[in-house]
This record gives sequence, structure tokens and C-alpha cells, in this order.
Amino acid sequence: MGMRTKTMAVALGLALGALLVLPACSDRGGAGGASSGTAGFTAIDITGASYANKLELPDPDGRVRRLEEFQGKLVLVFFGYTQCPDVCPTTLAELAAVRKAMGPDGAKVQPVFVSVDPQRDTPEVLKAYAQAFGDDVVALRGDAAQTKYVAQDFKVFYSKVPGKTPDTYTIDHTAGTYVFDTQGRIRLFMRHGQPAAAIEADLKRLLAAS
Repeated sequence: MGMRTKTMAVALGLALGALLVLPACSDRGGAGGASSGTAGFTAIDITGASYANKLELPDPDGRVRRLEEFQGKLVLVFFGYTQCPDVCPTTLAELAAVRKAMGPDGAKVQPVFVSVDPQRDTPEVLKAYAQAFGDDVVALRGDAAQTKYVAQDFKVFYSKVPGKTPDTYTIDHTAGTYVFDTQGRIRLFMRHGQPAAAIEADLKRLLAAS
């Protein structure tokens, strides 16, 4: 069984069967200092935040991608890594299900997956992983310095947790999704575990206001 087939099987199983957070990939919060449920949103409203305002990293094909190119769509930015055993595939599978449930409006939602594990997430691995959740999912991968810079700008925490061998480490990381509106402005931080119906409602609210 090829890697992409395995990944799709894992994603499908998680999407259908479980939204469980296992110890190997901590559910870390983010967007500190904001209050939840404001302005009618279930997610944390961070409109006007002075962080998470710039994203400029190459995709697996080497093309540098920027937030500005996605104007006209809601952009959902999630940080993770391809060997994450639980939070990352669960989140990406859930976002795929939400987009499908939105019908034609789902095409106005652009997921962006940023790797915090450039050491193991080679361009080939990252590209196959992202495509398992949708052919239009954008995956981004910088070097160690670029990853650190972008994570700091988004107030995203990540840290290696040693495994039995040097290559079997896991990574604790912020498990939440940043949402930008169709004008490219930061608007929401969705914590891991927010119900799919609430995600869909928040996205529809932002689209209606655009």
C-alpha cells in the first residue's frame, strides 16, 4: 500500500470515527488573551490582531505562496506535521468534511497546512499528505529558520518530543486554525475540537459579511 493510500485511509477513519486527541500530539492553545464566542462566532474572534499578518513560504513545488494570493476566499491556516498521529489528520479531515457540507461555498474556503517538521516533511511527503485531504489544499514548508519565524509571528508553539530513535520523535504544537476573511484580514482562531456545525456556521457568517 502506497503512502498516499495509507494516509487517505487514516484520514477517512478519523473523519468517520473519532475526534480524539492522543498524548503524542498535544492540543496546545493559541491566540492568547482573546475571548471566545464574541461577535456571534463560536471561534475566538481576533479581528485586528497585530500578529498572524504575514505568511510567505514555499510549497512542495518550490513556489513561494503568500496570503495575498488567496484574497476572495476564506483562508484557514493550520500548523502541523505529516507524522502527527491524531490532531493534524483529524483537523484536516474535518475541514474537508465542512467544505463539502458547505456545497458551492466550500470552494471559497482555502485550507493552508504549514509544516513544523521540515526535517521529515520533504516536499514529496508533504505534497502527498496534503492531497489526501483535497487536491486544492496548499501545503507549505520552509527551512528551520523560516519555520521558526512564521510560527513566532502566528504565536504558534511547537517542540520536539524525543522518541526511541532520533527519527521517531513527535512534536507538541498549537492545535488550532487561523481564519482570514476574503479581504485577507485575520478574523478567527478555531480551537481544536470545535464542532463541525459550529465551524461551518462561523465560515458562512464570514462569507455573508464579505
